[in-house]
Amino acid sequence: MVRVDGTATDGFDTGLFEASRSRLASLAYRMLGSAADAEDAVQDAYLRWQAADRRRIETPEAWLTRVVVNLCRDRLRAAHTRRERTVGTWLPEPLLDGDPMLDPADTVEQRESVSLAVLTVMERLSPVERAVYLLRETFSYGHAEIAGILGITESASQQHLHRARRRISAVRRRGGEVDPESARRIAEEFFLAASSGRTERLVALLTDDATAISDGAGMTDRMWRYDTPQRIAGVARAGFATSRVKRRLTGGTPSVHSAVVNGGPAILFAVEDRVFGTVTFDLDGGRIALVRGIAAPVRLTRLADAWRGDEPGPPLLARW
Repeated sequence: MVRVDGTATDGFDTGLFEASRSRLASLAYRMLGSAADAEDAVQDAYLRWQAADRRRIETPEAWLTRVVVNLCRDRLRAAHTRRERTVGTWLPEPLLDGDPMLDPADTVEQRESVSLAVLTVMERLSPVERAVYLLRETFSYGHAEIAGILGITESASQQHLHRARRRISAVRRRGGEVDPESARRIAEEFFLAASSGRTERLVALLTDDATAISDGAGMTDRMWRYDTPQRIAGVARAGFATSRVKRRLTGGTPSVHSAVVNGGPAILFAVEDRVFGTVTFDLDGGRIALVRGIAAPVRLTRLADAWRGDEPGPPLLARW
């Protein structure tokens, strides 16, 4: 592509896109709950950007935002995606603290928008409700801008935002901000209680209505769910203490680490530099209200890559 003055613009236009790539990926991740799908959506947007007559694009940021949102909406409406997400086999892809896809993270609302609790409840929103909520609450677009991006009226944008806020307000993280030291304490307490064999010690860490869910480590399409503290404690105790399970899942001698994942406390299980599972926690009043076990390899690729390239702190247990 050449400007009217004869100068090439491909490098300039590529630079415009690259300057927006991180923001677009963050938006797509929040829309889709999957880093891999977010990266695919952004790459598709890049191809459309390259194919477009960019001389006719007055506001590149708005144009790119509209393209990414529409690509995400198409993915969410796709029949195969609806099937995957309605049979109870879906969990958000967890990301390690510091991952660029978790930005922006300047406000409480922005940080909460990538909590696993909010990403999960996003599944109850329509694609347009997700888009409006994220563009307004996380990326600070006005309703007039949102209306232009999504092709709706300002009144419709306000109505979608109201409905989305009502649903999300019920699950916004109630445990407050979690720093690495607090995350380590919570993870250590849960791990030590679960591996001690003392069920009552673990039950004491859980709220009375605590729930646990697990993705089956990618070995089954079934999502496992446990709905009482006693049941959660029994399953956790058995799982953390069974050497046969350890060998089957890891193929080696794993170490146990604490981490901050999507703004919340978590336990990571690793063999050498390979993360093979994580347990995350939602808090309520200082106690654990929800436990998620995520071990399907497809959900851990980006987290495992980030952990491998980081300098993890001392393990909770060097040899599990």
